[in-house]
Amino acid sequence: MPSEMENIKVQHLSFSYSDGFALSDIELSIEAGEMVGLIGPNGSGKTTLLKLISGILHPQKGDIYIDGQSVARLNRRAVARMMAVVPQQFNIPFAFTAREVVMLGRTPFARAFSEGGERDQRMSECAMRTTGIDELGERPFNELSGGERQKVILAMALAQEPKLLLLDEPTAHLDINHQVEIMELVRGLNQEGLTVISSMHDLNLAALYFDRLILLKDGRIFADGKPNDVLTEEVTEEVFSASVQIQMHPSASVPHVILLPRQK
Repeated sequence: MPSEMENIKVQHLSFSYSDGFALSDIELSIEAGEMVGLIGPNGSGKTTLLKLISGILHPQKGDIYIDGQSVARLNRRAVARMMAVVPQQFNIPFAFTAREVVMLGRTPFARAFSEGGERDQRMSECAMRTTGIDELGERPFNELSGGERQKVILAMALAQEPKLLLLDEPTAHLDINHQVEIMELVRGLNQEGLTVISSMHDLNLAALYFDRLILLKDGRIFADGKPNDVLTEEVTEEVFSASVQIQMHPSASVPHVILLPRQK
């Protein structure tokens, strides 16, 4: 299902909100087929960076290139045909079924007043099979569990046939079983060739599933590399202002972060 892409280049990217928070001079290159996790404290700029890459926000300085094309110069339909976004929160105000929500992923390809053609149906069904939600098709989306909803939203994103998948904390508010299910799904898609960039709140999940981690602090890239290089005790304590102990995961050669209680 994934389409091939070249790479992503973020050049001298700066952005600020009216409250003064800023991403400052972000330089970044991501190769096709990478699976990259964005980590950092709340307010460090993870979601903002994803919104800039997706074109939802526009940088005040710098540019973002995907396959050599400037995102700022593409219209929304062209961007949607190139990348898909799985947001932190997704609300449907109407009584859509899971299948109807997945079909929304075909919107960038739809003609005006069209109910969707054979290819739209085929790609939606393929996305539902990939995420294992075939049996949920006729269920109302708003009646599904949190984990089921996340799979439906992921299927909707896959129905876009994206080259790039952007996820904003895809495991937030899920129980541990659904966290693992979602991350296994995303990693499987990456292994099939889909480029993935995801913000992550859970450092241990990030270390377990991502080959490359980009650590943000105060709107800047503080560290960028393999989990073993980024999640050291010194770096983690400095960025998160917390006492931690780093051990090796018992079944994988990645760091496992143990939070230590504050000394009284």
